[in-house]
Parts: sequence; C-alpha cells; structure tokens
Amino acid sequence: MNKFDFNNKRFVLIQNSNNGEVNTETIFNYKQDDSLVTAEYSGGTIRYGKIIAELKGDQLNMLYQCLTTDNQLKAGKALAQIVITQNGKMKLSLNWEWLTNGNDKGESEYIEID
Repeated sequence: MNKFDFNNKRFVLIQNSNNGEVNTETIFNYKQDDSLVTAEYSGGTIRYGKIIAELKGDQLNMLYQCLTTDNQLKAGKALAQIVITQNGKMKLSLNWEWLTNGNDKGESEYIEID
C-alpha cells in the first residue's frame, strides 16, 4: 500500500522556472494504479499533455510529453519530491529537464486542489 493516493487528484502550478511551459491555467488530472501514476494536463499554454510516472516512497520518477498551444511537441523527465502540507494537500517539487529543444533544466512546484 502506498503512502500517497494520486487517484482522481488535480494539481495546479505554484511556481515554475522561466524555461518551463506550464502556467497557472494548466490543470493536471492524475490517476493511480499501485505504483503507476499517470496524468493528463491542459490549459494555458498547453493544448494537451500526458505524464507517466513510477511512485517510489515519497518520489515520482516522471516522463512527460505535451503539445503546446503554438504546436510545439515537447518531452521531458522529472523527479518529483512529494510532501503533505499542513492542510493535508499533496505538494510536488520537481527537478525537470527537457529531452527536446535542447536539454534545459528547471524547477517547479505544484499543489493539489479540490
């Protein structure tokens, strides 16, 4: 049994590096099957995106891909540290790297919403 339950949870961006694509209008909809965690996301600068991740302890090892609203196809990888906030919501702190369009790196944070 996993300590974290991502099934039917939604997340939004708190902060992102300047070279990131998502913004505060992007909504992430997560699903979970044991240690397999997936998400679809869209909104803001993202037309459609998909995440596949493995949950290990308090981290998500993620691969992601998206099509932006200006029709750029992008892909990357990230390691997300998971914490539970004082109000019981999950917060994800990501160290990410683009695998397309150069290998820019960055950091971002996301919070679970109702």
